[in-house]
Amino acid sequence: MPTNEASAEREQTNESLRMEREKTDRALAERQSAEEDSDLALQRARESADAVLTESRAKADERLEASPQVGTHVTLAEERVLEDEALQDERASADEMLRREREENARVLSRLLPLEREKTDRFLLTERARSDVALSNRDNFLGLVSHDLRNLLGGIVITAELLSAGASENEEGAQILLRTTRIQRYAARMNRLIGDLMDVASIDAGKLAVTPVPGDATTLIAEAVDTFQATASEKGISLQSEIVEGPLPAEFDHDRMLQVLANVISNAIKFTSQGGSIRVRGECAGGELRFSISDTGAGIPGNMLEAIFERFWQVGKDDRRGVGLGLYISRCIVEAHSGKIWAESKLGEGSRLCFTLPSPKSCE
Repeated sequence: MPTNEASAEREQTNESLRMEREKTDRALAERQSAEEDSDLALQRARESADAVLTESRAKADERLEASPQVGTHVTLAEERVLEDEALQDERASADEMLRREREENARVLSRLLPLEREKTDRFLLTERARSDVALSNRDNFLGLVSHDLRNLLGGIVITAELLSAGASENEEGAQILLRTTRIQRYAARMNRLIGDLMDVASIDAGKLAVTPVPGDATTLIAEAVDTFQATASEKGISLQSEIVEGPLPAEFDHDRMLQVLANVISNAIKFTSQGGSIRVRGECAGGELRFSISDTGAGIPGNMLEAIFERFWQVGKDDRRGVGLGLYISRCIVEAHSGKIWAESKLGEGSRLCFTLPSPKSCE
């Protein structure tokens, strides 16, 4: 069954939650680091004060040795005892204040962190609920609109067929046939676009329907090539199939895999110039069934070989040869079959798009 992607809305809210938690944890770590720095500074200050005190006492002892007086020695010793006791009292008091301050900060932080996380979790749940409602409304809307649009397209196609059937065998009739054929071609493109939008909605909702059954990919390739033979010929492109060794057994959803081949072949036709060629190849390789569609087009830059499978990807901002859903949907269908898809290309040397499907042992 399909391996579906999470919705963009949930990914965004999950990312927001992760960032908020990281921010809070980072603040806690910085605070702890600051406390450690304070301890180090305090220790250094004490060591410096002790060094100054030791040096002062050494100088005082030197002066006493130069002019010894018993009373002075006794008085100085008593003063040192008093000073040491006062210093210890001050240190103990400062340490106690620092300890209480840290305990209070830790208590405040321990109460604040769960509250912040609970607040973020509540926000996440609210956003997810809104996202689910929005997605449900969108899917229902797309379902209704696509049904109505397809009914209207059906009426347009039937009307075009009636007009072409009633066309006379003269110049005016030939013009009618030409225009009705164009109407039917535009209607087919609109119908595919509606289908692509519905597929994207199904992928987002985790409901992309794929039903693999045993089949022979040889007939699948032949059907796909035959479907686009007229389109390729009209553009002056050679479209051929190559079967290394048949049959090519595998389990796949016939309609869905035909959709993948149609997307890839139509894409190759778009970017192949007149006089070029396209080859659709099927073969067994390493226990897998491998498809490859090669063209003699301009090629794809190396940094774009993965980007072409992204949703709404276009060659350029002014490109109008599609909405950039075909290869994205194809990737989702192939991955739903436990296969993989990728592109190989060099600029000026054409492109080759490959995808694989698991195959029985007979394909090894």
